[in-house]
Order: sequence, then structure tokens, then C-alpha cells
Amino acid sequence: MNPIARIALILAYSVLALAALGRSSYQISTKFSEAPLAYSISAVSAVIYLAIAVALWRGLHRVALAGSAIELAGVLTVGTLGYIESSWWPDETVWTGYGSAYGWVPLLLPILALWALLVDRSRRNQRRVAPAADAS
Repeated sequence: MNPIARIALILAYSVLALAALGRSSYQISTKFSEAPLAYSISAVSAVIYLAIAVALWRGLHRVALAGSAIELAGVLTVGTLGYIESSWWPDETVWTGYGSAYGWVPLLLPILALWALLVDRSRRNQRRVAPAADAS
């Protein structure tokens, strides 16, 4: 993966992890009984963001790929359910409205990460199976 893209993804996921951790910590410590599911989802998203950032940092591509896929599924599920049945979400999560409170970064970031990781995987696979030069 391009080093600049990798660093940008690590920084973006680190910032989101801090934001989600701050939000969920405050919500859980002050008003957990008002919306336990929503606040728990925000905490889970913080853990996922941190796991992806660490995986990208350490070059654990499969972990980063799986984490990004889980994140995208979570954003799409929570975002869609928020529109279908808003009463399930008495308060917002990081993923409510497809991450609209965060400028839709929670929706766009996993798409970019998945794309970058899959392109990188494809390139690595092509290098591994490239035919050897003919020695004759």
C-alpha cells in the first residue's frame, strides 16, 4: 500500500477512535440508562476503529480488511435502521445517519480502506504469481 495512503488511514482511524471513545465514555458514564444500545454501539465502534488503526500500523492486512468490512456493515446497518425505525435509537451513535454527525467519514472511510487494502492485496498476489523470466 502506498505509504502516504497507509499513514492517512492510520491517522483517520486514530482520530475516529478517539472521538468515538470520548463520546461513548461520556454517554456511558452520564446517561447509559437512556440509550444503552446506542451508547454501546459507539463504544464498539471506538474499539473497531482502534483495532483497524493498529492493524494498519503493524501491517496486519487481513485484520484491517476484516475490521473495515465489519465497520462498513455496522455503519450501513445502524444508518438504515435509524431511518426505518428511529424509535430504536433514542440518542445518536457514531454510525447514526451513516455517520452524518462526523461528516459521513464513518461511511466513506471503510470504503476507502477496503478499496486500498484490496488493491494492495491484488498487487501483492500478482507479484507472487508473476511468471519467472525464461532462462533459455
